[in-house]
Amino acid sequence: MAAPALPVSLARPPLALSVSGFVSSFDRFAVSPMLVLIAADLGVPLSASVAAASGYYLAYGLTQPLWGLLSDRFGRVRVMRWALFGAALAGAASALMPVLWSLVVARVVTGACFGAVIPTGLTYVGDTVAPSVRQRALTDLMAAAALGTALATGLGGIVAGLVDWRVAFTVPAACALACALSLRSLPEPPRHENAGDGMLGHLRAVLGQRWALLVFALAFTEGAIMLGAMPFLAPALQHTGLAAAVAGLSITAYGLGLWGFAKLVKRLSGRWPAPLLMVVGGAQLCAGFAIVAVHVSVPAVAVTALLLGGGWSFLHSSLQTWATSVVPEARGTTIAFFACALFVGSAVASWAGGPLAQDGRYGLLFGLAAAAAVPLTAVAALTRRRYTTAHADKAR
Repeated sequence: MAAPALPVSLARPPLALSVSGFVSSFDRFAVSPMLVLIAADLGVPLSASVAAASGYYLAYGLTQPLWGLLSDRFGRVRVMRWALFGAALAGAASALMPVLWSLVVARVVTGACFGAVIPTGLTYVGDTVAPSVRQRALTDLMAAAALGTALATGLGGIVAGLVDWRVAFTVPAACALACALSLRSLPEPPRHENAGDGMLGHLRAVLGQRWALLVFALAFTEGAIMLGAMPFLAPALQHTGLAAAVAGLSITAYGLGLWGFAKLVKRLSGRWPAPLLMVVGGAQLCAGFAIVAVHVSVPAVAVTALLLGGGWSFLHSSLQTWATSVVPEARGTTIAFFACALFVGSAVASWAGGPLAQDGRYGLLFGLAAAAAVPLTAVAALTRRRYTTAHADKAR
């Protein structure tokens, strides 16, 4: 049982929450450098093995509304613990699957369970940290997730190449079990009771808010560009003849960039307006994908991964902070739909990019991502500025 609901006022995420986010990110990103090895081991084409990643992302995204409604109804900590227990079981099963279809099923279940962890953690921060310092706290949570990403992209390829790709699924499963047990002592924040008719009230509050719908659309597009195209960086390097371990290490720069730039965003968030942070992040996304659209090599991929980490830190953290405040009376449901849009967008894009990767047309794939980052950045920055102005006028 989680600790009872108490008023909670924090300046940064609890350690157990950050570790859970670390494990969730590790599991999500470890598969990228393993796709070629999984295809070879199971005797399937690369375009088919991509289903192990896209199925995970799709389940991760589609289950978000359910997790959000459950966390608004039953509590943040309780839902995270349920989900982590499920992720531990499904992750262990992933390591035992002998054929692609059963592996995809296991990864879908794992993604569905791990899908509750980071969004519910973000909601927990929204519940317990004051708006004036919330983006700083969110970047702390992002930094922990970034370390998980960095280790996953580096160690995932090394473990898969030197030992076995199945081991990379076993480690986060064991860690998920440990996290579920450690969250028992985390205090449960009080829940809003003003959406009087329960889950339907939360749904109506969120889906009836036009600003929330806009944020969801931006998240879908960001997921399609960033999370949909990034998993192909390692296969693009392997297409040139590099080993999975080297390809994975090259992408480690993403996690390192995410961690470093998250610290910078934490310093700038009180000084720079959100639209400016979004422009800086979007510019990094565009530049990063443009580099590998022109040429794929270890230095090019490392620079791209670093820029993508910066783009995620600046742009995504700004969208996350916006999402935590747009419908505060149903924050869990709002964050859940936000994450749903993000990962459904990534799943759709990774599925659509599979045939291009199978044909080795990585330049076109990354070029499309770079081009799409431009309108995303412009719309996000302009609408965020308009939202701030509109709410400042209401406050007067």
